Amino acid sequence: MGSINVSVDLPAAPEDVWAAFADPSTFERWLTIHTKWKGEVPTEWRQGAQVDEVVTMLGMANTITWTVVEYDAPKQLEISGTGMAGVKVRFTLSVEPADTGSTATIDAEFTGSMIVGALGKAVEKDAHKNLSESLDNLKELVAS
Repeated sequence: MGSINVSVDLPAAPEDVWAAFADPSTFERWLTIHTKWKGEVPTEWRQGAQVDEVVTMLGMANTITWTVVEYDAPKQLEISGTGMAGVKVRFTLSVEPADTGSTATIDAEFTGSMIVGALGKAVEKDAHKNLSESLDNLKELVAS
């Protein structure tokens, strides 16, 4: 199992950060592991909704079928999904007010029979790198 927590402070109001952070149509502009949506791009999230996304980590593409577990705009989005080979993923995207504007956080958890030992550590390291870069991209997107 791998768990990752990354955050970034953004000089923007929480509502503005949320508008970019939780909009599926912007994922290609900031989320580095996002490869493409399978089927239609969701226009918005809602609790219980399902969508298929191709993500790439460690150079390998995997289709994740996501289910929205929690949607509490403009604060938190939690999605949970299963991909090939029984890989399970949970992402929580959250936005909180901060002195400088907002803090955006991604908590991620990867589990499954393949996410153990050396491969589990590699997934955790790659996810931390990608999600940190993603939040840097989000910062640029919100600033533009």
